[in-house]
Amino acid sequence: MNETLKTIAERYSCRDFNGVMPPDQDLQAIAQAAIQAPSGMNRQHWQVIVVKNQELIAQMEEEGLKMLACLEDRSHYERIMSRGGKLFYHAPCMVMLAVKEAFPKGAELIDLGIVAQNVALAATSLGIANVHCGFVGFAFAGDRAAEFKEKLQFPEGYQCGMGILLGYANTVAKPHVPNQEKITVIE
Repeated sequence: MNETLKTIAERYSCRDFNGVMPPDQDLQAIAQAAIQAPSGMNRQHWQVIVVKNQELIAQMEEEGLKMLACLEDRSHYERIMSRGGKLFYHAPCMVMLAVKEAFPKGAELIDLGIVAQNVALAATSLGIANVHCGFVGFAFAGDRAAEFKEKLQFPEGYQCGMGILLGYANTVAKPHVPNQEKITVIE
């Protein structure tokens, strides 16, 4: 198996970080991998923001939990609380992906997915645990959205796309078992 396929096979979603910050050169390499992602018509409707500021991450986590607690369906909130009440799992770092709407609407989400996967695979290849974190969006769902956009230096017209949490695992987990029934070959 080549190194790329091995990295893909070994990657798992870490939800138990030990709080140790990855080295700057590794974070820079991950950011470089992100911006090497292809995009439709080379629009690059994304901004890659490496967030190391622990206070800002904590503020976003607090706002996200507050928004999650307000939902009628409290199952996500209760699940997070049962896991220690940390929306971002003690991750010391986050790659925030801001995104600008493209035409046709939704095309930017394809590009965003490619960027996010580049981040995750680059991190895994460097021994850095990671998880795609849709919960980051809850920090931008309330009254503090504009404040967070400003602090994270979102370009004008950009919205929260996704966050990828980075750090080192407190507990290492195995990747999910691929469901072979999800593959169909048409000849």
